[in-house]
Amino acid sequence: MQVRVPPMLADLVVAAISAAEGVEFSKNARCHLCGGKVRAHDMKKRLFARIRGRQGEKEVVVWVKRFHCTECGTLCTADAPFYPDTRVGSPVVDLCLVLTEEHTVNHAARLLSEMGVVMDRGSVRNYAARRAGPVPSTLLYGLRLPNSLLSLIPVAVGRYEGGAVPGTEVLRACGFPSADRTPLHPLRRKEGDERDEEEEKEKRETEKVTDRGHEDRSQEDEETQGEPSRDATSRTA
Repeated sequence: MQVRVPPMLADLVVAAISAAEGVEFSKNARCHLCGGKVRAHDMKKRLFARIRGRQGEKEVVVWVKRFHCTECGTLCTADAPFYPDTRVGSPVVDLCLVLTEEHTVNHAARLLSEMGVVMDRGSVRNYAARRAGPVPSTLLYGLRLPNSLLSLIPVAVGRYEGGAVPGTEVLRACGFPSADRTPLHPLRRKEGDERDEEEEKEKRETEKVTDRGHEDRSQEDEETQGEPSRDATSRTA
């Protein structure tokens, strides 16, 4: 059955996504890979969504702070509402997953367009194929919408009342706890990601062992140079 999107629902979806416009995400206390201390690097603009409203099509972008790990040298990012290997914000991905649970990819893509979300069918199909589990959702106006998207509506209302929206508030609404680094993961990882991470981890461990070996040898050389040789001591005596 072909479902239509009421104009009021489309306005709610666009308003919810717009709540993230220009929000800065700068919280990061440790490296995502090794847990080491990090230092600030720069702020990077990232696409959160493309939407089409009454004033035309626009990009909703956010700012994500990047850090350098002082332990392993990895360039990591602040906590932000994005799943790994995705090009848009997590609530938009959640919306794709929820719609494709009950509708075909083509119909889901059409519903997204009617809601004012600009996304091609290929991306919708890609996210649907990587589904790892159900996404919490709520029935509204005859359609299921992800709770992460609906939770942004109060944030949007607060934004219209004035004042900057804290990144932690958007993270919380999207289901990313600000107290730790354990966001929801409704997508399967792309094939090869686990292998790449293991190889990278082994490489870092090898480099650490090599560095420790160099340090130990350097220390032994310094100790040897600081002591008189046994032959020279014997001749002196």
